[in-house]
Amino acid sequence: MSDEKLPAGVGREDAEPAPVLATRTGMWADGSPDVSGYGGIVRPYLPQRYTERPLDDEHERVLGRLEELVEEPFHHVLFDRGELTVFVPRAKLLEVVAALRDDAHLRYEGCLSVSGVHYPSDTGAELHSVYHLQSFTHNRRLRLEVTCPDADPHIPSVCATYPAADWHEREAWDMFGIIYDDHPALTRILMPDDWVGHPQRKDYPLGGIPVEYKGAVVPPPDQRRNYR
Repeated sequence: MSDEKLPAGVGREDAEPAPVLATRTGMWADGSPDVSGYGGIVRPYLPQRYTERPLDDEHERVLGRLEELVEEPFHHVLFDRGELTVFVPRAKLLEVVAALRDDAHLRYEGCLSVSGVHYPSDTGAELHSVYHLQSFTHNRRLRLEVTCPDADPHIPSVCATYPAADWHEREAWDMFGIIYDDHPALTRILMPDDWVGHPQRKDYPLGGIPVEYKGAVVPPPDQRRNYR
């Protein structure tokens, strides 16, 4: 495995990158009850955090055009399995999505989804918001990723640029607790309004109430059989 030092700021804003080599325990986050039967597995893995430029001609043209329109529009990029991810500072997000939508050479007219991710060990960037954009004009896709810390879980809403992001941002708030500033109505969309916590965070307790249907009962996760 390479001992090459990653550039500062990879994966977060104004913070040193996490160690390259990581360890994953079981199928879920470390410390969470594992009912999958694989709770005893401990495995090292080498996450790919960034890709050196230049990329291939097509994707390099997209990045180059974005850099012409917005000053320092991203920290770094990742090209993996034919997909391009651009890591955008949250302060630049609105400027970047406006350029991606409106420029004739880019024309990413559609935001197909907005989702959240929680990385508890990614200090200073525990919460990630991921945007999948589609250019119908040029038939290509692009992924944006923006991070924020648990202590300041705010990211600008892109609803003014992509109205279809409305319910997606509400779901990311509901499930992960990411606050999308200036969203037209940032309320829960899946859980009841008085629900406490955000269920898809990795530090959310695996507990709950039994689910009943057609005479059968499925116990909550913390009461199921433990395979360890």
